[in-house]
Formats: sequence, structure tokens, C-alpha cells
Amino acid sequence: MQTAALLDPIETMDLETRLLIVDDDPGIRELTAGFLAAHGYMVDVAQDAVAMRVALTRHHYALVVLDVMMPGEDGLSVLRSLDRATAPPVIILSVIGEEVDRIVGLEMGADDYIAKPANPRELLARIRSVLRRQQGRPAPAEPAATARSYLRFAGWRLDPLARQLFDPDEVVINLSDGEFRLLITLAEHPRRVLTRDFLLDHSRGANSEHFDRAIDVQISRLRRKLQRSDGRGGDDLVRTVRNEGYMFTADVERR
Repeated sequence: MQTAALLDPIETMDLETRLLIVDDDPGIRELTAGFLAAHGYMVDVAQDAVAMRVALTRHHYALVVLDVMMPGEDGLSVLRSLDRATAPPVIILSVIGEEVDRIVGLEMGADDYIAKPANPRELLARIRSVLRRQQGRPAPAEPAATARSYLRFAGWRLDPLARQLFDPDEVVINLSDGEFRLLITLAEHPRRVLTRDFLLDHSRGANSEHFDRAIDVQISRLRRKLQRSDGRGGDDLVRTVRNEGYMFTADVERR
């Protein structure tokens, strides 16, 4: 008899990249896990939120694929409860047409989303894309520690290598992977109007689903993170240009 906290390990070769598939449908769990295992990943599956939390205490996962519609605690509630500073990246699965799931998922820090029923090859491509972004591109060797450069704007400091943002008081501001990539894109193109398509392509990848509302949501979240204690920042730094897109208004220095 299966328990509510069932965890089904999929035994594959001993690889470093371990994934967790969370879905209440056993057929989807096994099909997805088998496909990903055949492409070189170590995969565990969990049937609900309880089993997912058990799995997260047992193993370190490179990524979680999380279904939204599950009995008991749903996927969005689980996503909300995760500590985004320490949790693995998350790809959410939402039923076709349920746009609100995608928007809310992004607001809660999901790294990507894909509609159900998910094509296994598309899911594989999305997983690889998120993992590549998580690892980052190899940085060129620095001749000395002092050669490390930061993007500085309006008293803020962005460290592209460590993927950290420091406010004017040198407090670290936690950013999701999506927020970090969006801020990097904005800061590298200051005082230019950037369309939503441009931001989607450069911050989420050319193969991402073009979903304008996703960028609006990420901009809103990023503005809140850029808000200073004196009320300045946020809307001042990222300006909406009606019918065109967004502009990063600060002067940016790399030093």
C-alpha cells in the first residue's frame, strides 16, 4: 500500500545531476522519469507535497519539476514555502490555458514553466536550459583578485560572478534566477528602451515561450527588490515606456 509520503527512487547510473519529479499521476511520473534517466540524469519521483519534502531532506537536487494541480497541498503552495536562497531551481507544470498558474508561479520564484501535457523532449530542453543558466558560463581567469568587476548603479552593486546584489547599505538582496538574469539584461543596456521580446530572449533564452505577462511580473518583483528604505529605487530605476517596453534609467559602471 502506498503512503502519502511515498518516494520512488529511479535507480540509474551514479551521476551528479539529480532531478526530482513531483506529480500525482503515477503514469506521468514514471514516463517522465524514465525518459530523463535515459538521457543521463539520476531521477527521483514524489507523488505529493509531503513526499517532495521528504525527498528534499534526503538528497540535494539540481532541479525540481513540480506539478501545479495535486490533491492536498498544491504545487503553488509548495513553491511558496520554499526558501529560494537554498532551494533548487523549479520548473512548474500547469494545465494548458491556466495562465494564472504561470503568472503566480513566476511571482513565487519559479525558474520556468511548461504547459501540460508536457512533451518530454521540450521538458528536457527546458531542464537543460535552466541548469545551464544555474551553472553560468565559465568566467575567464582573473589575473588578480582585484581584477573582479561589478556593475554599479545608483549606489547598488551587482556581482555577476557570485550572482549577488548588494543594496546601498551593502545588504545582500536575494534574487531568484529569473530576477538576476533580468537585472543583468537591464543593467547591461542602460538608458535604452528594451521591448518585452528583447527581455524575454535575453533573460529567459531564445527558446523560451513568448509570454509578455511573464516579463511584467518579473519587472514588478524586481522593482520591489530594488526599493530602498527611503522609498526611492524600484519604479525610478526601471521605467515603463508605454506601448514599447522598459528602460533602466541609471548610469551603470563596470568596476
